[in-house]
Amino acid sequence: MNPRFSQFSVKNSRLVLALLAAGAIGGAGVGLVRTEIAHAAPTPIVTTATPVAVALPDFSQITRQYGPAVVNISVTGTADEADQERAAQRDDPFGNDPFFEFFRRFQQPGQGQGQRQGRGPREEAPLVRGQGSGFIVSADGTILTNAHVVKGAKEVTVKLTDRREYQAKVLGADPRTDVAVLKIDAKNLPVVKIGSPADLQPGEWVLAIGSPFGFENTVTAGVVSAKGRSLPSDSAVSFIQTDVPVNPGNSGGPLFNTRGEVVGINSQIYSRTGGYQGVSFAIPIDLVGRIQQQIVQHGKVEHARLGVSIQEVNQTLADSFKLDKPEGALVASVEKGGPAEKAGLQAGDVIRAIDGKAIVASGDLPAAIGLSAPGETVKLDVWRKGSAQEIRAKLGGAKDQAVAAATPDAAAQGRLGLALRALQPQERQAAGVAEGGLVVEQVGGAAARAGVEAGDVLLAINGTPVGSTEQARAAVARADKSVALLIQRGEDKIFVPVRLG
Repeated sequence: MNPRFSQFSVKNSRLVLALLAAGAIGGAGVGLVRTEIAHAAPTPIVTTATPVAVALPDFSQITRQYGPAVVNISVTGTADEADQERAAQRDDPFGNDPFFEFFRRFQQPGQGQGQRQGRGPREEAPLVRGQGSGFIVSADGTILTNAHVVKGAKEVTVKLTDRREYQAKVLGADPRTDVAVLKIDAKNLPVVKIGSPADLQPGEWVLAIGSPFGFENTVTAGVVSAKGRSLPSDSAVSFIQTDVPVNPGNSGGPLFNTRGEVVGINSQIYSRTGGYQGVSFAIPIDLVGRIQQQIVQHGKVEHARLGVSIQEVNQTLADSFKLDKPEGALVASVEKGGPAEKAGLQAGDVIRAIDGKAIVASGDLPAAIGLSAPGETVKLDVWRKGSAQEIRAKLGGAKDQAVAAATPDAAAQGRLGLALRALQPQERQAAGVAEGGLVVEQVGGAAARAGVEAGDVLLAINGTPVGSTEQARAAVARADKSVALLIQRGEDKIFVPVRLG
């Protein structure tokens, strides 16, 4: 099995619990002190062992202070073809759904394990559910998370640590950097403190809080493994690599430093199995902040573009170009009519710095460009034919501009979405229903998102028995923002909460 980069929001994944036993062997550092004594005899060497004490961090205070600002995000939406293909390969069609046991027992005869929840004929794609994490950055309800957590979302629910739940609006999402901004209608919320990724050092302790596999407000810790990592599919992001244990459901959660400041958003893992294997990646919070600002102010994100293709500089190329060390981004080609050509860049140039910031690996260049805006002028330190040059380039706009992905208006989703009819005598007898009850003929909208299926028997709404469609309409009309439907499927009954909008 080949290793792969994996975004890890919970989507229809089976939860597997494993007990791991690990032994650790610790060794103290030993300092050697040599003392020479002038003597007629041979000079002895006295060695003194000096233990080095290393204090481990205590993250409990950070967790108490900022844990309440970390939220659980539940998403109901549609699956694209790729999502459907991945989900069909899993055994559990309902994933980490809190009603999993209910719906598993309600599986109708003849339905395959890859089946989705029922939907009306008007819906274009099957409904799926997912979970992720996020964190509050303003007391009035602005929340940051990953774009892949809310991809295709029709309904986004944010749950706080005090168990309050809010419907969230997706202000915008940028797939290129995997950043999304949500908004909930609330006040006086706890918020995180934002730090600077530039101050992070490899080996420094960091902390993650999130909802792996749906276990809310889970705390894990590790160290910064490296900075400035470029992944093949994410050239616009210069990732922070850590060994913090993160798993499906941690997506979108914050990465804290030891001062309790958020320095990144946990986004991806590198894995052969799809689970954590010691290599995790976070999006630097300074890049996230720039994306957030554009989404809030303009409703969309524009990425800058230089217009070159680049490659790594290895030792052989460095020797060929008479570079003192194998660093920089080698320009392989220049886009005709693009910003780089207009600035005078040529194939064979080696870009060694941008605005004074060194370009060590080739991936540092697109990551640095990503922090700029279209129309900005950048200073490039270039090595050309054995000599250093300075070139100024006015950046253009990326061709694949990201457009905000707003959630549908709640007013358009306000109907219950059920087509009902009265039970026939034989159906009443088969279902064991003495009186009342309505058969769900078709389901869509809010009820479908909640998990109601065609063939279910609706027994009551908000505790009031219903035996006719008029009674059902009257009960829904009296309701405020949500209703509790008593549903019977087979021999099982459960109250299913449905948010009306």
